[in-house]
Amino acid sequence: MESGDIGDKAVVQTWRGHLHNPQATAWLEAQESLGLAPRTLHAYARGVADFLALCSRDGVDPLTANRSDVARYVRDLTQRPHHRGDNVISIDSGVGLANATIQQRLVAVRLLYDHLIEDGVRELNPVGRGRYTPGKAYGGQQDKGLLPRFHRLPWIPTDEQWRSLLDVARDESIRNRFMLGLAYDAGLRREELCLLQTDDIDPAHRTIRVRVETTKNRLARVVPYSAVSGALFVAYTAHRRELSSARGPLFISESRRNRAEAITPWTWSKVVRRLALRAGLPQFSTHTLRHLCLTDLARAGWEIHAIAQFAGHRNTVTTQQYIHLSGRELALKLDRAMAGIHGRRLRDLADTLT
Repeated sequence: MESGDIGDKAVVQTWRGHLHNPQATAWLEAQESLGLAPRTLHAYARGVADFLALCSRDGVDPLTANRSDVARYVRDLTQRPHHRGDNVISIDSGVGLANATIQQRLVAVRLLYDHLIEDGVRELNPVGRGRYTPGKAYGGQQDKGLLPRFHRLPWIPTDEQWRSLLDVARDESIRNRFMLGLAYDAGLRREELCLLQTDDIDPAHRTIRVRVETTKNRLARVVPYSAVSGALFVAYTAHRRELSSARGPLFISESRRNRAEAITPWTWSKVVRRLALRAGLPQFSTHTLRHLCLTDLARAGWEIHAIAQFAGHRNTVTTQQYIHLSGRELALKLDRAMAGIHGRRLRDLADTLT
């Protein structure tokens, strides 16, 4: 099932035929009732369905599976062919799924077993988790999970690479150019961009209302956009009226088959992928525009809480990666060092050696 297949249909209804397990279906129904975002529910369901499929293949009853069974599942995930090729042997880059994907699937299986424990079906959870050890106080040792967690900073293009992408996008339709500009300018996620409605744009104040149902973490926000995006918006709305004068989805299809229908996130991903390959930037994705925007805000000196509010992050730990990526903290430390003893020693070197 592709990520672009996510629609209005209930997640449980979509996955019921893939789980083949009443306890897992009941758990997913409980998660849906808690109001989790559809994309999160689909990710959880995909992870649990994958684990149940392995149990079925190996003749393991998932209700009685132990830590060895879960470890075998992890080993299977790390040895599967990777979509980027099988010529790299590190756990997070060649053979096997990406580390973040494996962690996500383990979280889903862990939550399933938490549910089974609460229902009295099991006593112990076979999926390891880091937890506080009594007597160790704060900063004490933690029990390790089944898999080391890698924290990789997101990739962002250099200025030259960014200009290469813009050169390729120069001849795109006004819709694609406006979407590209707005995604960067407002730091929007793919779904937030594609699901914008005509009423979400306030051209008088140059702001966008990001509705709660389109966000990843159910956190609505209002974000500004620049005069550049404002000019693209004026040009696009004039073009859009030639396709449809109806209010509703802001970005609509221009194809004969789906003319004036709402553009899907999957379609936008294909547009960006095409542009990225033409620009020689296979790493570039729809989310790269958001990464670049937030990093640029950090470079410009925005405080972390302001960036978090702009991005719609609940936790500033997520925002901190953009501070690291901008190199701002290291640059400030270097400036302070240059004003102290390190700078004095460098001046001594300059006086002596140059």
